[in-house]
Amino acid sequence: MVTAPDVVVTGIGLTSALGLDAAGNWSRLLLGETAIALRQPFAELPVMPLALIGKYPARLQDLLDLAVEEALQDSQISLPQPDCGVVIGSSRSHQATWEKLAAELRHRQLPAAAEWLASLPHMAATNTAHRLGSLGPVQAPMAACATGLWAIFQGWELIRRGMCDRVLVGAVEAPITPLGLAGFERMGALAQQGCYPFDRRREGLVLGEGAAVLMLESAAVAQARGARSYGKILGMGLTADGHHLSAPDPQRQSSEAALRSCLRQADLLPSEVGYLHAHGTSTRLNDSHEAALIQQVFTADVAVSSTKGATGHTLGASGAIGAVFCLLALHNQVLPPCVGLAEPAFPLNFVRQARPQATQVALCLSFGFGGQNAVLALGHSR
Repeated sequence: MVTAPDVVVTGIGLTSALGLDAAGNWSRLLLGETAIALRQPFAELPVMPLALIGKYPARLQDLLDLAVEEALQDSQISLPQPDCGVVIGSSRSHQATWEKLAAELRHRQLPAAAEWLASLPHMAATNTAHRLGSLGPVQAPMAACATGLWAIFQGWELIRRGMCDRVLVGAVEAPITPLGLAGFERMGALAQQGCYPFDRRREGLVLGEGAAVLMLESAAVAQARGARSYGKILGMGLTADGHHLSAPDPQRQSSEAALRSCLRQADLLPSEVGYLHAHGTSTRLNDSHEAALIQQVFTADVAVSSTKGATGHTLGASGAIGAVFCLLALHNQVLPPCVGLAEPAFPLNFVRQARPQATQVALCLSFGFGGQNAVLALGHSR
């Protein structure tokens, strides 16, 4: 039997309201800063907390282009890359364009064919493949808030199965649109003041924009070219609840199965995990569900934080952003704080301020609407 190759991360790109590159995001995060502010991008909707990059909502492709360019430069990969696979996901894709086209149709204006084609759900991945000159496999997963981790999993599998030696993976989201805000508001999921993960005063999620991209390579290929490695992918766990359209299964059977599957695949004991990057949306249901899951599986000393109090909730991109923060934590041996947490509602070992800590293994957790559960294990590059 052929042993699957190890997969390492040799380049990262990250843009969010907290910063336009990975270094900017990381430095502000370690200071405990937040990009969330009260904003009113649409006159027909009230003022609300949002994590906007600019004065107006960003274009999806612009966000992705920034992250892709940074990941390519960081990994020192030259173009073209005809054999490089591409997996770029988004849970909402070009929703802003769809809303614009729908408005035109209401006024009996037929949209231009080119604009409609450019907004199809897979186009972010396709455009990235064109940028790379890739002739390899191109995938565009959509799995709600678990999309980012699904994209990493699919790229990891392409390398492990020998289909590619190198895959660019990630996710992008530009969810701040009138329909997006109105939909979450009708559900009662939006915060009124701010984002406070795992806090007693938590009141809901705050939408944010962002993109995160990782260059994955087989360890042998990376080593042969002398590439720096941020960390190694150790394992993944993926399940679905089959329980409710938006609420998590209160029994936590499926989310626990994803977590234990990840640990089993990575050949890890819970005690070997030093840091958990929690999904931590700041909603009543998610945070209580996730805190109970962590208490059920791990000992009380595992370090926990969510970074959505800094970046906002970037939906499908949030898992990829969380993975980048895990890799930076492992690479720098510093744990990022749970921004927005003042009065913990749960007895977990929350990282209240950035702190140095020798950490060999980090887990990134993502839970999406429809019961999408994803857990990624990452290891320190020795």
